[in-house]
Amino acid sequence: MKTIRIDASRAYDVQIGRGLLDSLGRAVKAATGAETAALISDDIVFSLYGERALRSLEAADLRVVPFVFPHGERHKTLATYGRALNFLCGSRLTRSDAVVALGGGVVGDLAGFAAATYRRGIAYVQVPTTLLAMVDSSVGGKTAVDLDAGKNQAGAFWQPALVLCDLDVLSTLPEEEYRCGCAEVLKYGVLGNEPFFRELQARPAREQFEHVIETCVAMKRDVVAADEYDRGARRLLNLGHSFGHAVEACSGFSILHGQGVAIGMAILARAAARRGICPEEAAREIVETLRAYGLPTETDFSADELLAAMMGDKKMEGSTMHLIVPEAIGACRVEAVPSGDLRAWLADGGIA
Repeated sequence: MKTIRIDASRAYDVQIGRGLLDSLGRAVKAATGAETAALISDDIVFSLYGERALRSLEAADLRVVPFVFPHGERHKTLATYGRALNFLCGSRLTRSDAVVALGGGVVGDLAGFAAATYRRGIAYVQVPTTLLAMVDSSVGGKTAVDLDAGKNQAGAFWQPALVLCDLDVLSTLPEEEYRCGCAEVLKYGVLGNEPFFRELQARPAREQFEHVIETCVAMKRDVVAADEYDRGARRLLNLGHSFGHAVEACSGFSILHGQGVAIGMAILARAAARRGICPEEAAREIVETLRAYGLPTETDFSADELLAAMMGDKKMEGSTMHLIVPEAIGACRVEAVPSGDLRAWLADGGIA
């Protein structure tokens, strides 16, 4: 097992290994001291791993109360969040108890936000079950739900007490979800680790899960330590996300997060090359590697549709959007772009 320490406002460990789900109860007890654990999951993940998680928690003498909601981004809403809070209250959780988030990014975001706000904050443990959640969303303390106006518009920074990445659960990961996780994995290579990007070109991520997750978590650890509240360097982690979130929203979330991020990265790589920021060969490699991992690099949505969706993006500050722009494979910069210039960036990225 590998352990990575995250030094944030509340320090915690990310554990990476096999068979960790069976020791979940002992780990939750050690990290939180809770007597009751609310196990929050979605219907698909709970059907696969819920009973195993329950047994482990109960074996550690925890009272366990499960809250299960329908899977998918469209259920990461204020309504589901409200039901979760009422469930915690009805189950009589105290401030010394804990929430356990068992699932992918949607589960982690919603359960984390519920933990952040229930009785002004209780401990929670992340148990990510997708590659995307293991390498990105479970680490760093961002929690949120979506509003009608956009994705992750209501949320809080609330660091977990522990993150438990059991590699065994990836054996049931659908191919589409695996590819979505690879979009975030490739993002880390483009951002600041060219050797890692080359490793991913030479050998598929699924053949080196432990190394991939450890590398991505270590990179995110360093970024979070430097900028926990996303005011500077942490913005770099949004590579591909501004355009990607717009694609997701335009599709009614039928396009998954990782797919949107891949499209966003491809748009930015093409635009950066056209503007002379990034060498054309590097931009072409980024796009070709995304395609090699089975990820989309184009969208049929128009510039008008994407711009309308972007106006509600939480990363918009006043009339400025901060785009993360590749300068090379392994190097990116933050570009402050006035909203009136976003159409030109989309055009340079191949969006009419």
